[in-house]
Amino acid sequence: MGKHESTQDINKIFKDLNSSSKGLTSPEARIRLDKYGQNALKTETVSPLKKLLSYFWGPIPWMIEAAALLSLIVQDWVDFSIIMVLLIFNAAIGFWEEAKASNALDALKNQMALKARVQRDGLWNEIDATNLVPGDIVRIRLGDVIPADVVLTEGEYLSVDQSALTGESLPVNKKSGNEAFSGSVAKQGEMEAVVTATGAETFFGRTAKLVESAGTASHFQKAVMKVGDFLIFVAIGLAMILVVTELLRGEPLIKLIQFVLILVVASIPVAMPAVLSVTMALGALSLSKKKAIVSKLQAIEEMAGIDILCSDKTGTLTKNQLDLGEPIIFSAPDKDNLIFMAALASKEENGDAIDLAVLKGIADKSIFTGYKQTSFSPFDPIRKRTEGSITTENSQFKVTKGAPQVILDLAKITGPDRERADSAINDFAAKGFRSLGVAKSNETGGWDFLGILSLFDPPRDDSKETIAQAVKHGIQVKMVTGDDTAIGRETAGQLGMGTNMHPVSELLGENADPAHLTSTQSEMIEQADGFARVFPEHKYAIVKALQERGHIVAMTGDGVNDAPALKQADAGIAVSGATDAARAAADLILTEPGLSVIIKAVEEARRIFERMMSYTIYRIAMTIDIMAFVVLAMLVFDFYPLTAVMIIMLALLDDIPIMTIAYDNTWLDPKPVRWQMGRVLGISSILGFLAVIETFGMLWLGRDIFHYPVEQLQTMLFLQLVAGGHLMLFVTRTKKAFWKSPYPAPKLFWAIIGTQLFAAFICGMGWLVPAIPWIHILWVWVYNLVWMVVQDIFKLAAYRMMDNKAEHNQGFIKIANEPIFSRFSHHRK
Repeated sequence: MGKHESTQDINKIFKDLNSSSKGLTSPEARIRLDKYGQNALKTETVSPLKKLLSYFWGPIPWMIEAAALLSLIVQDWVDFSIIMVLLIFNAAIGFWEEAKASNALDALKNQMALKARVQRDGLWNEIDATNLVPGDIVRIRLGDVIPADVVLTEGEYLSVDQSALTGESLPVNKKSGNEAFSGSVAKQGEMEAVVTATGAETFFGRTAKLVESAGTASHFQKAVMKVGDFLIFVAIGLAMILVVTELLRGEPLIKLIQFVLILVVASIPVAMPAVLSVTMALGALSLSKKKAIVSKLQAIEEMAGIDILCSDKTGTLTKNQLDLGEPIIFSAPDKDNLIFMAALASKEENGDAIDLAVLKGIADKSIFTGYKQTSFSPFDPIRKRTEGSITTENSQFKVTKGAPQVILDLAKITGPDRERADSAINDFAAKGFRSLGVAKSNETGGWDFLGILSLFDPPRDDSKETIAQAVKHGIQVKMVTGDDTAIGRETAGQLGMGTNMHPVSELLGENADPAHLTSTQSEMIEQADGFARVFPEHKYAIVKALQERGHIVAMTGDGVNDAPALKQADAGIAVSGATDAARAAADLILTEPGLSVIIKAVEEARRIFERMMSYTIYRIAMTIDIMAFVVLAMLVFDFYPLTAVMIIMLALLDDIPIMTIAYDNTWLDPKPVRWQMGRVLGISSILGFLAVIETFGMLWLGRDIFHYPVEQLQTMLFLQLVAGGHLMLFVTRTKKAFWKSPYPAPKLFWAIIGTQLFAAFICGMGWLVPAIPWIHILWVWVYNLVWMVVQDIFKLAAYRMMDNKAEHNQGFIKIANEPIFSRFSHHRK
């Protein structure tokens, strides 16, 4: 009997359901169908149009839409076209990702049985499984998908594979009075059962409900929202100051609105979502070459920050197949003979997991030559053993294997030998191994006890190295399994993981809702190395509890039971061979066995994160530079420092080449990384205000040193903003000194050089802007190169100050958490 089983009083169940072993009548079934609804999973459908429109709502879309509306009002069709293309592109990417993500529930539905054999009006009929109701009597045979939650009523036994639901690695033998869950598969036997729950009320249905309700906004989405809010505040605040001041000065309203519109379009990051999406899309392409398929782009950013990996055991850390361990020899001549005799009591065609594990232990199949199996009795829960009748040229005998206590009783083993056998069985059980007794008939008609085989689910070959790599990358790995605590601890020990493992009921109690966990329970979950005897709602609760403790959590899995936690996790990872439901709920799908690709995915994600971070800092700093400089220059000097054409060209030259940052070479952070908006806004603000000072310096040089008229001064300031902006990207792309960072990727480097040359030719040749001397263009570049070093010095100082402050705060928290008496005793020493 499986650990999740309970024997129930069948007569009481019939009474509670107002049914009997004869089933229901057709009229009764129709009444119950109206009452309980169809045996199917229900979901609320949202129209594709409504989903699409939702992507035009939010801070960044609002800014883009406002700019588009203003372009439309002043009939600036070029700007309007560019803005609308960016807006639609951003929405299309989000809509496409959402459409793929919503397949989780559809995949769960496809797991449901389509037909069921049911007794109605005293007759057996095959009906659609969707029409089953509580109280129906169904017949379940070999190969059937169990159509609803049932309690078995009549028949010898049923062997059920419920690994996709509960995580148990072997089929579970059930008998009359045991429950069987919807969606599990009958592997052996035939029994009748009474339906106790259908649709959303089944074990399977509750899992589907969790998938539907699971999910959390990604840290990437939250970060973009915060950046959007910040830039809205800066852009609108400065624009309002400018508009009010210029109107008081008597500036024509239409001309002012048009200029402010163009300024806002150039300042707000209309291309920011597109640049970040392209960066993640190219990262997803890179991961696909490493055998990891990204189903949700935001998962890339989440993978960079994960600090806890909750890993399913069966089929993920282990091979989900049985291997033979070291046996205990009794009367068998040696280990090989013991395995051979057990193999003679096995039958490969039956596909039984234990039989296949024993047969796999025979390296040389020619050993079977001369041995003929004349009859075979498969395992059943009543006898609890298999038996084979063997004929050779000179003899006939029987061999049997099965539950050790049964075989020991069969061979009448007593005294010291029985004590030795019981001790060995207990030792195997403590390690989480399964035991298998083996005996052979003798000439007197009795049985000789040959020995005890041990069986275990071995770890994958690369699991231990993967876990070690995860720890080096600052990621704690927690095992999550449906098996017993002993099995989990043994596997954890073999893999070099922590063995502080608990049955999940000890941590969650009767209530699996993380909203009702005490602080002590949450802390125990955080400190545990693993969890045993886990059900779907437990996995979901574990992930959510860890998230509420401030962790970014990844969850691996392969079964239907993993789907809710996979969807709730910040990064859900479906391993190779996962069910459709697990794949649909996951953010990352592995296409080859093992977990080693997860480390490659984490490394790639951290590089992608660095690219997104450098672009975000650059773009905020540029917004401050352009917006603050133009507004202040107009307020202080009462002239337009840039023309409308220059601002549009500046926007194009800034954003289009910067898309190549998606290809940039970056430094790999050894620890998890996440959005620290205080740091991002702090660094970008410092660089932005330095850039404003730099640009005002160029204004002073052009006006007071070169004595340019307004038209040529505008050209010099345009070139300054193009050159200074792109050189600033070399500063923002690393936390270290810019000359110590990895070299820029060729695509990024030549895109920037090409843009600089193009801007220089525009200014030197007088295309669309008044020309300035080539020697002054050279001076602009030299001036910006000097300022690039100045900005880098301030950047390094700012990072150092922030790091020192963070270390000080961590130290203060550590001291504050120490018992007060230990602090006093420390000072006394």
